[in-house]
Amino acid sequence: MPADRAPTRIQKKNRAAILEAALDVFSSHGFRGSTVDQIAKAAGLSKPNLLYYFPSKEAIFNELMTALLDTWLDPLRSLDPEGEPLEEILAYVRRKLQMSRDFPRESRLYANEIVQGAPRLHDVIATDLNVLVEEKAQLLQGWMDSGRINRAHPKHLLFSIWSLTQHYADFDAQVRTLMGEEDPFDAAPEYLETLYRRMLTPKP
Repeated sequence: MPADRAPTRIQKKNRAAILEAALDVFSSHGFRGSTVDQIAKAAGLSKPNLLYYFPSKEAIFNELMTALLDTWLDPLRSLDPEGEPLEEILAYVRRKLQMSRDFPRESRLYANEIVQGAPRLHDVIATDLNVLVEEKAQLLQGWMDSGRINRAHPKHLLFSIWSLTQHYADFDAQVRTLMGEEDPFDAAPEYLETLYRRMLTPKP
């Protein structure tokens, strides 16, 4: 689509339809297993029409991942150095769990890319994400050094939060099958809060 021309309402609608369809296709099949034809069919457009908006599968994927990563990193960015440490961490856990509930396809899309070795995300992980994780690990370490929360390896603490919250999205079919009639998100917030509160609260 020409970059020097403001998009019309129809063009905006079609771009949104393509990205929504691509999210479904990529999150189900991964980048390698997805095709432009699949995305076009899911979007209700012809392949030539889709290629008018995006020149390649890579272009669609890159636009999705750029938006996803910005959204994904917001909760971590929000850890406030001036806040009460335990409450900041618990709020982060709650936000991550809520994102797994609200954005399961996005979570699976990211997981699929990482499982494949992050060929299209390596540079972002090595730069933007690495810088942010280092910053927040230092913040966590500072809270531990001052005795405001119990000691734990700060990066492994972050990894565990990611694992325990994103599991509900990435393994949704397994979780819901094993939980039966019970919505897994009903009890998960209390369970995770209890877990991290007990782990991190210093003894009086």
